[in-house]
Amino acid sequence: MFVEVIPTTIRDLIIVDTKAFADDRGYFKEAYHKQDFAKAGLPDQFVQANHSVSKKNVIRGLHFQWEPPMGKLMRVTRGQAFLVAVDLRHGSPTLGQYHSIILDEDDTRQIYAPAGFARGFCALSDRVDVQYQCTGTYSGSGESGIRWNDPDLAIDWPDISNPIISQKDRDARTISQWLADERSFAFQY
Repeated sequence: MFVEVIPTTIRDLIIVDTKAFADDRGYFKEAYHKQDFAKAGLPDQFVQANHSVSKKNVIRGLHFQWEPPMGKLMRVTRGQAFLVAVDLRHGSPTLGQYHSIILDEDDTRQIYAPAGFARGFCALSDRVDVQYQCTGTYSGSGESGIRWNDPDLAIDWPDISNPIISQKDRDARTISQWLADERSFAFQY
């Protein structure tokens, strides 16, 4: 088996490392292998693949979807990015806590955040490609976001002077506002 599961400080939020075979030409790796993922206790069914391209200082997120529930396996395939996931699960001892990691094109690790986590990233290089496999298909009526700079989350974002943020992400609600919404109870620990 070529999959290593690395736990984080938040249960169910994990770093996934698949073995890379390197030589003087570069490397080859299987970013996803159904049987190996299943043996490692990871989701082995992804129904949507997304590719996001961002320029330096773009912040995307914090996004999540409750209907249908959507987990994401994220990796950086070009450039460097700061990736973050926030626990939104009612009853979780880490509700409202986050885990962050900096990944780049030479790092073969990925981060898996199941449904019940808000996810986002900040582009740290001139161009960043983030690719992610999703366990659910996109539904605009079942998705939302948490404000990236919500003071209750206190995310230690990289020091960027002029973040580039969409209007949708600027208008996102706080975690307190989301947790007061009855739809938030779709995420249980």
